[in-house]
Amino acid sequence: MFLIRIQKTILISYFCQKLLPMKATFLLFFIFLLPFYSFSQHYTISGYITEKKSGETLIGASVYDNISKKGAITNTYGFYTLTLPKSSVQLTYSTTGFKKKEIAFTLNKDTIINLDFEDNLELKELIVSANIAETGVRGSQMSTINIPISQIKSMPAMMGEVDVIKALQMLPGVQSGTEGSSGMYVRGGGPDENLMLLDGVPVYNANHLMGFFSVFNADAIKNVTLYKGSFPARFGSRLSSVIDITTNDGNNKHIHGNASIGLLSSKLSIEGPIIKEKTTFSLSGRRSYIDLLTKPLMNSYQKGEDSKTSFGYYFYDVNAKITHKINDKHRLFVSFYNGNDVISTGYNYSNSDNSKTSMDMDWNWGNTIGALRWNWRIAPKLFCNTTLNYTSYLSNIKIAMDGDAGTMGMGYKSGIEDQTARIDLDYNPNVYNEIKVGGEYTYHTFKPDVTSFEAALTGFDTTVVNGNNNVYPHEVNFYIEDNVTLNKYIKGNIGLHYSNFYVQEKTYQSLEPRASVRFMLNQDLSFKIAYCEMSQYVHLLASNSISLPTDLWVPVTKRVEPMKAKQFSAGVFYKLPANIELSVEGYYKKMDNLIEYKEGESLFSENGSIAEGWEEKIEIGQGWSYGMEILFEKSVGKTTGWIGYTLAWANRQFDNISFGNTFPAKYDRRHDLSITLSHKFSRKLDIGANWIFGTGTTATLGTQLFNAPTNLGGINYGQQYTYYENRNNFRMPNSHRLDLSVNFHKKLKWAERTWNISIFNVYNHKNAFIIFTDYDSNTKQNQLKQLSILPILPSVSYSLKF
Repeated sequence: MFLIRIQKTILISYFCQKLLPMKATFLLFFIFLLPFYSFSQHYTISGYITEKKSGETLIGASVYDNISKKGAITNTYGFYTLTLPKSSVQLTYSTTGFKKKEIAFTLNKDTIINLDFEDNLELKELIVSANIAETGVRGSQMSTINIPISQIKSMPAMMGEVDVIKALQMLPGVQSGTEGSSGMYVRGGGPDENLMLLDGVPVYNANHLMGFFSVFNADAIKNVTLYKGSFPARFGSRLSSVIDITTNDGNNKHIHGNASIGLLSSKLSIEGPIIKEKTTFSLSGRRSYIDLLTKPLMNSYQKGEDSKTSFGYYFYDVNAKITHKINDKHRLFVSFYNGNDVISTGYNYSNSDNSKTSMDMDWNWGNTIGALRWNWRIAPKLFCNTTLNYTSYLSNIKIAMDGDAGTMGMGYKSGIEDQTARIDLDYNPNVYNEIKVGGEYTYHTFKPDVTSFEAALTGFDTTVVNGNNNVYPHEVNFYIEDNVTLNKYIKGNIGLHYSNFYVQEKTYQSLEPRASVRFMLNQDLSFKIAYCEMSQYVHLLASNSISLPTDLWVPVTKRVEPMKAKQFSAGVFYKLPANIELSVEGYYKKMDNLIEYKEGESLFSENGSIAEGWEEKIEIGQGWSYGMEILFEKSVGKTTGWIGYTLAWANRQFDNISFGNTFPAKYDRRHDLSITLSHKFSRKLDIGANWIFGTGTTATLGTQLFNAPTNLGGINYGQQYTYYENRNNFRMPNSHRLDLSVNFHKKLKWAERTWNISIFNVYNHKNAFIIFTDYDSNTKQNQLKQLSILPILPSVSYSLKF
């Protein structure tokens, strides 16, 4: 019967290709591909899997029946459902780092089994019970990597700041951009093409300190998953990657916390029950204190001076979450995040004549995120998650001047704000299908830059405000996907994503097929192929290669259409001895409607505005990237880590840039190698090491200098100009760096103490941050020089876990 169904599917697909558009054919194929339903009597086993010590739900834990050879995994909220025939069952519950549990009974009714897992501190072998994981050799997804937060915390960190984004940069297919920054360039895409989700809510600005640190506090995080391609249909809105970050729910049994102090910042996290095993809270905070150090030093240095200058900078993050279990069917989650960077500078002058002059600047930028989430187990086979969320990013500058002649003030403000309602349904009708369907509506508010000027001087008062009107687009997304198992050899994730974006009385629509299929060649070897289409309706106007608060998000317009991408990938996945997994992936990605600034254009207009007239400053073109990625990964045992290598090309073509010729993208990097290792000697001592090597990215340098002729086109004689032959015509030097860290743990009566010593750039290699030309008075010629800003940086931190 199954073969007959497949034959009918092939015939239907053939005739649809003759009669219907491709995407309609894909949808029909998706529907008819679903395996037939058995009419025998079935019952469903469902429940939540949690960690015994804390009650924290476990993501990706497996449930496997050793008799029927069928299984399931827990979703983002730790919930699983497994439908099996009426019969005897032998269930094995397992997940990495915890002791497995086995349960045997006769299944003759729908059954709820909630389990707590205990830590397995001596775990040396990875338990893989079934053909059910989403990633790895047996999973249907490819180009997807899950990194345990414990692995991220064990990696060396710059200035002692554990950083999720810097850990992801060590993976194949992901580049960092400039030295030390937390920007991400995935498979030839730009930094605005990454969808960063914190508890399912988009984060528009993921950087602190001009991009050198990310906004994600590792102490508040439970799970991190990176999708580089083969995107499930439930994700949309970006071209290159999805970073899905889930925060801790909170300990439902006891109060626990963690406090740490380092050279750059201090952190405090605390979690526990409000109502034991029913309502929990989790609260984390982080603040840097550069300002607390610089201000006293500057005051002491300038003591007794007529003029005084002050400078301060700091950033902070606050994560909060409350989880309430109403009953076995209903749970509520409320989460909140707020983070900001703050710069304050001042100048004050006074003399014996009581003449005073002062100037102060305050500049702050950051994100505010809130979410209300309701989980509802409608039936053993049906799980529903409903979310209302809010996200905003705001940059605000204020400058005030005061003197004997009066006062003046200037300001600059820009931002973006989203309000979203979303519903997701997980339906597992049988062991062959895991169906997800859902939709969301987002009301965007784009706040283009507004500049203001006020003056109250002797005999002169004025107020001037320049800016752009807010833009209010509407966005709707729907999706359906099925993680379908055809047999023990073939498994796939098939889906369709629809998006609709309304702006300036114009509607853009996109229907995006997604498919990923895995073929098991033997129990340790699989081959996967995948295809996906993506659309993006927002652009980031940036002036530099590092993240700046003046970077501005703008929507598509009547004249600037959405960016599009199509990506095909294929790979081989092999499980080696000693729990080492090897993956080799190749990909090709085509991108359309990309934007670049025109030759000679800059971010700011004549009146200082960014958003004004931006459509006139850009060119629209295309791009493509392709390459190969190799990853050796070991995630279990005393020694863990990975070795990643990328061979890649990323190119662009614009009709009016570089004379219409193809040129390499800004972060086109041919070779990228990273090695990350962590080793646990004992409960008292562990070490970590990173080594990275990358060939140079690109830069645009002039090839000739010339003097303009007299009065040619109104240009005065003697003015010197630079001739640029092509965009991105120069390769930066190769870069490499070694980072080391060591952790000393000690068990105290009431807490566990940890000293961390880290060294960034151990052998002090001078990697280029920028390349520039400088005139040499000795040779009387311009010479190329490089600026390196990150030498060897040792750091130490002290933490207490209680």
